[in-house]
Amino acid sequence: MPESFDTIIIGGGPGGYVAAIRAAQLGQKTAVVERDKPGGRCLNYACIPAKTLLRTAEIYSEAKDGAELGIVANDIRIDWDALGVRRAKVSETLSSGVKLLWDKNKVTWIEGDGSLTPEGNVKVGEDVYEAKAVVLATGSVALPIPGVEFGGRVLDTWGAWSLPEQPQKIAVVGAGASGSEIASAYARFGTEVLLIEMLDQILPAEDRDIAKIVERSFKKGGIEISTGAPVENVEVSESSVKFTYGDKSAEVDYLCVAGGRTADTEGLGLEGAGIELDDGGRKIKVDPYGLTTNPKVYAIGDLVNRKALAHKAEEEGVVAVEKAGGVETEPVNQELIVGATFTHPQVASVGMTEVQAVEAGNEVKVGKQKIAGEGAGTVYDDKEGLVKLVVDAKYGELLGAHIVGNKACDMIAELVATMALEGGYQELARIVHPHPTVSEAVLDAARAVDGWAIHA
Repeated sequence: MPESFDTIIIGGGPGGYVAAIRAAQLGQKTAVVERDKPGGRCLNYACIPAKTLLRTAEIYSEAKDGAELGIVANDIRIDWDALGVRRAKVSETLSSGVKLLWDKNKVTWIEGDGSLTPEGNVKVGEDVYEAKAVVLATGSVALPIPGVEFGGRVLDTWGAWSLPEQPQKIAVVGAGASGSEIASAYARFGTEVLLIEMLDQILPAEDRDIAKIVERSFKKGGIEISTGAPVENVEVSESSVKFTYGDKSAEVDYLCVAGGRTADTEGLGLEGAGIELDDGGRKIKVDPYGLTTNPKVYAIGDLVNRKALAHKAEEEGVVAVEKAGGVETEPVNQELIVGATFTHPQVASVGMTEVQAVEAGNEVKVGKQKIAGEGAGTVYDDKEGLVKLVVDAKYGELLGAHIVGNKACDMIAELVATMALEGGYQELARIVHPHPTVSEAVLDAARAVDGWAIHA
C-alpha cells in the first residue's frame, strides 16, 4: 500500500521545495512529487543557470574594459566549454542542497509525474497517495511564437542559456526580464545581439524612465533594439534563421523566443478534481491563501495570480502549507512582489509605476536621484543608475519604487519594507544610510521629493 501523508506537494521548484520544508517544520508528514531534479526548472534550467552566465559576463566585461580602473589584462577570452561546466556545477550543487534539506526535514521525494484523483489525492504512476492537503507547484512552460515550434535553431530561454557554442549573432524575441537578461549576457560575451519587443518599450512592465536608461545602456553596449513590431515570416534552416520584423529582415544563428510562459497544468487532472480556472483559463483560481475550488488542494507560483517569479512562489508556498496546517498566517501581498531583472545595469521595482499611480487616480509626487551623484556611485563605477520614488502627494505614502543600477536588486528590499510597514518618503529621508554605499541614493531620492536632495 502506498503511504499516506499530511501534505503532498506536486513540483519541486522554488515554491514546491520551500513549501515542503515549511510543512515538515510544522510537523506535517510531507512528500514532494518531482519528475526531474530537486529545485525544478528555476534552479536547473532558468533562474540559476541564467545568473551563473550573467555573473561570468559581468566579470569578463569588467576585465576586458578595466583599463580606466587600473586593470590591464591581455588575452581575455571566453572559454565556452568551461562556462558550461560551471553552469552545470552550480545547478548541481544547489539541487543537491535542496535534496539535503528535504532529507534533513524528513521530506519524502516521490519521483514521477503527479496528478490529482477526483478525491483530491495524488496519483504517481499506478500508485495513489492519500493526503490531507495537496499543493500544486508545477510552474510554467515557455510559449513559442504562433506558427513556430521550439527546436533546432529556435530556442526557448533554457536553450539560449545552454548553447554548446557561442553564436556570432542571436536574435531575442521578447524584451521582458528573461529576454533582456539573455541579450545583456550575450552582448557582453561579444555576440551580435538583436533584441525585439512587440510593445513600445523594452522591459514593458517597468517604469518608463527606468526602461529608457536600460535601453540607452544596451545600445551603448552594441545591442540593436526594435520595438513596436512583431516577428513574422520565420524560416529555419540547418545553419540559420531568417525572419522579418516590421519593415526589416534579419538572418541570425539562433532565434530565442522569450515572449511569455503559461501555467504548466497539463496532466494534473484539474477538471476531474473540481478545480476551476481563472484569467481566461490561463491560471488556477485560488483564494488569498492559495486554496483552489477543491477544499483540500492549494496552488502556488506560476500557476496562480499575475506575476511568475520564484520568490513569489516561495512565499505563497509557505502561506499555503501554514493555512493547510491550521497555523495562523497572512496572505501574500501581491502588490509588494518585487520585479528583479539581472541585466547590466540591473532593474528592480515594487508597487506602481508613475503612469499606473496617476491612472489609479492618485495625486503623485516623484523623487529621483542618480546613483552617480553619490560617492559610492563613482567608486563602484555606477554611472547610469537611478532611484525613482513615486509617492502620494497628500500623505507621502510610497506607492512605487524603481531602481536601475549595478546593485539594484540588492537595494530594493529597503523600499519593500518601507511599503509593507506603510511608511512614507518622510521616514526614508531621515534614515541614516551608511557611507559610502549606493543605498545613499535612496536617501537623496526621498529628499528629492521635497526638493532638497543633497547630492543632486
